[in-house]
Formats: sequence, structure tokens, C-alpha cells
Amino acid sequence: MRTEGSVEIERPIEEVFRLTNEHVAEWSSIVVEDKILEEKPEGVGTTFRTVTEEHGRRMEFQGVVTRHEPPYVQAVYMTGDMFDLDVEYEFEDLAGGTRVTQRSQVTGKGWFKLMLSLCGWMMRKSSCDALDKELRGLKAFCESQPAPAAT
Repeated sequence: MRTEGSVEIERPIEEVFRLTNEHVAEWSSIVVEDKILEEKPEGVGTTFRTVTEEHGRRMEFQGVVTRHEPPYVQAVYMTGDMFDLDVEYEFEDLAGGTRVTQRSQVTGKGWFKLMLSLCGWMMRKSSCDALDKELRGLKAFCESQPAPAAT
């Protein structure tokens, strides 16, 4: 199942890129923990663990950064028990503001794979609503953060 959504944020692209990628658990309504396990200097190959909680259900994902092109693209691949996620964030400079587009692909495992094939149309609506909520949270978080101190 694929989803895509965008939001415009009133902050410079470099700040939005940093806030989006370094503070996931602060802006996301479902991520309760996001921990770097092994950081690679070039970004690609960095591994992490993410814990989500939605509707009282906790899930853990092991992830790896697959693309890291600051401040324009960040992509990760996350593996969980029920499904895997391939997620890409694209950042577009809007002359002082930033458009963030998130594209994701969910690949089900076991019985969840069957559920995706049978009820994918219903799940897509729910996923799109959840994505919109996440992007609104990202916008609110980024726009509420103080500007970095001048060096």
C-alpha cells in the first residue's frame, strides 16, 4: 500500500530537514521512541530503533537510512513484525519556507499481507488520514521551534 502527502512549513529548508529527522518522537503523534543504534558519518547506513503506539498497540521497528541528501531527501527502510515500511521525505525550498512531501510503501507480512490485499482500500483511507495528522504535527512543531542562534 502506498501513501503520499505534503505540507508547507514556514521555516527555511535546512531547519525543517534537521527538525524532521532529528526530533521524530517530538513531532509525531505515534512515534514514542526513536533511538540511533549506530550512526554512520555519511548518514546512509545509520541504524535506529523506532517504537510506535497507536490505538493502544505498540510496535517496534528496526530501521536503516537508505538515502541522506541534506537538505533535500531523507529515506529510511523499517522492518517490523507485521509489516515493513519504505519511507522517503523530500524537502523543497519555497524561498524561506519548505514543502515536505512524504511517500511511503507498506509491505505486509503474514496475515497482515492478506488484510492489505482484501481491505487495502479501507486501510488506505485510514493511512491517508494518519499521514495528514502526522504532517500537521510536523508543521506545528517546526513552526513553534525557536530559530537557531546565530554563530
